[in-house]
Amino acid sequence: MRTIALHTLGCKLNFAETSTIGRTFAEAGFTVVDEHEPADVFLLNTCSVTERADRECRQVVRRALRTSPGAYVIVTGCYAQLDPEAIAAIGGVDLVVGTRDKFRALELAGGFEKKGLPQVFVSCIDEAESFDAAYAADADGRTRAFLKVQDGCDFHCAFCTIPLARGESRSVPVAQIVRQAREIASKGFREIVLSGVNVGDYGRQFGLSLLDLLRALEEVEGVDRYRVSSIEPNLLTPAVVDFMLGSEKFCNHFHIPLQSGSDAILRAMRRRYDTRHYRDLVDYIRAADAFAGIGADVIAGFPGETDALFDETYRCLAETPVSYLHVFTYSERENTPATGLSGAVEPKERFGRSDRLRMLGQKKRHAFHASVLGYRSSVLFEHAAGGGTMSGLTPNYIRVKVPGDLSLANRFAEVTLTRAEDDFCHGALVQAPEAHTRKALMAAGY
Repeated sequence: MRTIALHTLGCKLNFAETSTIGRTFAEAGFTVVDEHEPADVFLLNTCSVTERADRECRQVVRRALRTSPGAYVIVTGCYAQLDPEAIAAIGGVDLVVGTRDKFRALELAGGFEKKGLPQVFVSCIDEAESFDAAYAADADGRTRAFLKVQDGCDFHCAFCTIPLARGESRSVPVAQIVRQAREIASKGFREIVLSGVNVGDYGRQFGLSLLDLLRALEEVEGVDRYRVSSIEPNLLTPAVVDFMLGSEKFCNHFHIPLQSGSDAILRAMRRRYDTRHYRDLVDYIRAADAFAGIGADVIAGFPGETDALFDETYRCLAETPVSYLHVFTYSERENTPATGLSGAVEPKERFGRSDRLRMLGQKKRHAFHASVLGYRSSVLFEHAAGGGTMSGLTPNYIRVKVPGDLSLANRFAEVTLTRAEDDFCHGALVQAPEAHTRKALMAAGY
């Protein structure tokens, strides 16, 4: 029996797709092994959002060949779609497969013969193809699954390669997603994370909206909890916010990319909102639920970002009640409009600004954690965190650690939050029946 090792770079969407590819190989008789073990086939699913992702791709391939010198190496994903020649030039790569054909990797590999020169299959992505839902287990096993519901993007932001790598926006039909959610629940997963390139754009090709999908998933029996990976601020409507906050199953957690707190830079980035819209949206969520988790993406060092414009971003984020930040340092990507803009920021300055924003994000996360101390929350426990503790997530995306044993794994439990750290909260288990919905908590008297 042949073996295959898998490695994923980038977003949760990539993880879902890698898992689906792995299941295809398993159904063909392959045994999936850990990436650090010798394998007959090594498959890398790549990202190309930043220059670092490109470098990491080359490093991963070389590391895999040190572990398995004779392995048949397949590289697929966004980087393979955007720059197949660079992938093919990496010594030891046997097959390069673009984003449209990644689920055909097994078929395209044929007899897995190493021929010296790699085969390259990169199809045009101008026309969107239909596709089935894909899902992946979290690294912690069978606690959380990432379900792909949408792919591609029509927004063409100035800094982004995703439309070039994945094509136009398209969605999985609701009925297919519902079937996949039922299958995930039957395998023992407790939480499903809806993922995609632009999830908020879900369903437009069918004359539907994201809200239609959320309503359908709410009715799926056996799924305890849903989380939405990310929604663009111009697509996160009050109706979606109201539904999620009033739902028995959807988490009060919103990840809303900002990218810049300067309206001038947002215009240069070709974003479809301004800072006023973003602040109003966050205020709307906060007014409805003071304890909702709200995350923001931000890019430091975009072309034209002067010291004064960066200060606008810093002040905007400092004054906006988000819970945490994901900070990215701008890097030039070929064939994106941003590369033609004037006012390039020196790399040293970009990294310095990123560091300042990360420190701000750390302060905001700690303050958010401190704001919930003394409250009880449902926690879905995942794994041992060391030192006799178990770790899990609240609905509003707070990592919680409590003294406990492995019997808590993949279970919900009520926890009193007792002490705040930068990255997590300490908690104390409440001796009460397992309850994980707002309705169940009210019935239990919490």
